[in-house]
Amino acid sequence: MAPANLRGMLNIGFQLMTTIGILSANLINYATASIEGGWGWRIGLGLAGVPALIITLGSLMLPDTPNSLIARGYAGDAKRVLVKIRGTDDVHDEYEDMIAASEEASAIEHPWRNILARKYRPQLTVAVLIPFFQQLTGINVIMFYAPVLFLTIGFAGDASLMSAVITGVVNMAATVVSIVTVDRLGRRALFLQGGTQMFISQVVVGTLIGLQFGTTGVGEMSRSYAILLVLFICLYVAGFAWSWGPLGWLVPSEVFSLEIRSAGQSIAVCVNMLLTFLIGQAFLTMLCHLKFGLFYFFAAWMVVMTSFVALFLPETKGVPIEEMNLVWSRHWFWRNYVTVHDVAGGNRRSHEV
Repeated sequence: MAPANLRGMLNIGFQLMTTIGILSANLINYATASIEGGWGWRIGLGLAGVPALIITLGSLMLPDTPNSLIARGYAGDAKRVLVKIRGTDDVHDEYEDMIAASEEASAIEHPWRNILARKYRPQLTVAVLIPFFQQLTGINVIMFYAPVLFLTIGFAGDASLMSAVITGVVNMAATVVSIVTVDRLGRRALFLQGGTQMFISQVVVGTLIGLQFGTTGVGEMSRSYAILLVLFICLYVAGFAWSWGPLGWLVPSEVFSLEIRSAGQSIAVCVNMLLTFLIGQAFLTMLCHLKFGLFYFFAAWMVVMTSFVALFLPETKGVPIEEMNLVWSRHWFWRNYVTVHDVAGGNRRSHEV
């Protein structure tokens, strides 16, 4: 539903709300941990029903997207919704583009089979690798187990929860930075800068823990070391929050043409959730065996994924979804898969306009 020039900002609004939710959960956990009797965790768990109720009620008031309405045969309703969300009656060209794209998409009978076609190889690669890499940044190590990490490096119980709150604040603030800059600087610039910052932070965190605890994992961290460690963890979280965090969702959502979008989005989300589960299950075992080397493990992946972005991810800033094939056809590598014929067919209306 977002116009191309604001698509990044509006899409990352999703990530901002997620970070606000994480921060709220951390604050609730911190507050309920002090309840006498040890039953405060029940409040934190039970309050998860509140956003579930809001989502359920809110879904009753959401309009269908114009593309969805067109695909189901409600073209008149689609135009009315498009006029409403754009705030202007001058939507003829965009509406006609949607009609043309929908007609081409409706001719595709097997989107799951078609996404394997050679001309969709770039989009399929992005749908798999971007969410795959997003989870291998190691962010879930920090966000899932921040209290455990801070407790391990010498913080008291309540202090470890407060440190998790601090990372939550950094996460939320840095996401705002991404919202402000993503449609100005572009996706690649944020990916490359954030990836570099995260790599440096991971190496420093691993080195600090290694110097303090060694391979035995036994020892006590000094206050100055602990403060320095929290600082670099915050720098790492900030780098993630304005790069791989929101862009890991944004880029896969905007690279698919309409005829394969449902299949492509499903693949991207599935890969993301699968890696989240696997890393969440494996983290404690990996930490016990690799110790501070775990951070070097994720730092090595940062090199791989940042190199992938530098070499294989084209800039998608400001490109209408209906014209996204043009981006692939101009890329030094992916133009070997997306032909001139594919571009002409997928962007007929845009060329006519």
